[in-house]
Amino acid sequence: MKTILKTLSIVSLSLFFSCKQDTTTTIVSQENTTEPEIKPDSLKAVAKGKKIKLAILLDTSGSMDGLIEQAKNQLWNIVMQLAKAKDSEGKDPEIELALYQYGNDGLNVEQNYIEQISAFTTELDELSEKLFSLSTNGGEEYCGAVIQDALKKLKWSSNPDDLQIIYIAGNEPFNQGGVDYIKACNLAKQKNVIINTIHCDSYAVGIQDFWKHGAEITGGMYMIINHNDKIVDIQTPFDAQINQLNIQLNNTYIGYGKEGNVKKEKQLKEDANALTLSEAKVAERVLSKASKAYKNSSWDLVDAYENNPDVIIHAKEEDLPVKMKGMNTEQKMAFVNDLAGKRNTIKKQLNDLSMQRNTYVTNQKKKYKTVNLDDLISRSVIKQAQHKGFTFTNSIN
Repeated sequence: MKTILKTLSIVSLSLFFSCKQDTTTTIVSQENTTEPEIKPDSLKAVAKGKKIKLAILLDTSGSMDGLIEQAKNQLWNIVMQLAKAKDSEGKDPEIELALYQYGNDGLNVEQNYIEQISAFTTELDELSEKLFSLSTNGGEEYCGAVIQDALKKLKWSSNPDDLQIIYIAGNEPFNQGGVDYIKACNLAKQKNVIINTIHCDSYAVGIQDFWKHGAEITGGMYMIINHNDKIVDIQTPFDAQINQLNIQLNNTYIGYGKEGNVKKEKQLKEDANALTLSEAKVAERVLSKASKAYKNSSWDLVDAYENNPDVIIHAKEEDLPVKMKGMNTEQKMAFVNDLAGKRNTIKKQLNDLSMQRNTYVTNQKKKYKTVNLDDLISRSVIKQAQHKGFTFTNSIN
């Protein structure tokens, strides 16, 4: 086990530095864009389905260290569950996550100790990085205020068929602060947003402190969790193979644009962050990266081209990676198409391993009585998504 972890650490670091050297750009004149457009079949844009927008609001006051650890450990498992969804027309939904912290004395008192960590995004490495940077401190926890802030500042959908959920987790009374939680939850109802509450204490105390009522206003679910419970970390016979495939998967990502190098490095950094938790958590992250929920069109040329085939034709030469400089349009298309083909092959292998791993984990979990954050979120998402006509498969891609 230690040998595997050590090997993965070395591989992650070597990839980090080789990527940094390989993607250095030089500014030259823009290529002539009058060449004929070529759209390889494997990269034709896929029709977009309905949306799943999920915002997680975490109490980061002094008593919530266990909650933060659970969130770090279980982010990628939550993503995997979301990736298994299909909308009522059988299409893959667009999946976006957002993250808030509240109740931390290190935050601005004039803003009710609230911070938007990440707006809605499909680029989950960014969200993971910020999640790993969270720490706890003191606390005045204002649930109504953070719900209202999330409703007003995040970009929610106006389509009533989209699934939109806020998960708020904490342990202080739900009615604290100057913003009435009832008004905030009614605003959520108007915006077609479900509020699910996760109280980090007993069921009875959560009722007494209005956590159950907050969920009921929008037809959401009231749940409880022992945030200090030991995290169930199940290693499987498939993890080593999954983690080896991650090296090949990373090699299919090619950064472009001003942030290409930085975002590519961040991808490797979040692999390393998962490695600090366990080999099992690395495997969960890798499977999430192989899922349809993991999209990086702002910096990865393969995802960008799938999202908009014109991106290669209109890309400036200085925004392209070193490997693509000097190529004509046809060569660029062929290069990106080759990477896409390799990525799809790796993703299919990981999808098969994901199904085997899921069966193994499900059987092993029967031995444990603890319920962690990912269990609550996954169960409630599936139930509420089904009411919107979504279905769930065993496939992550």
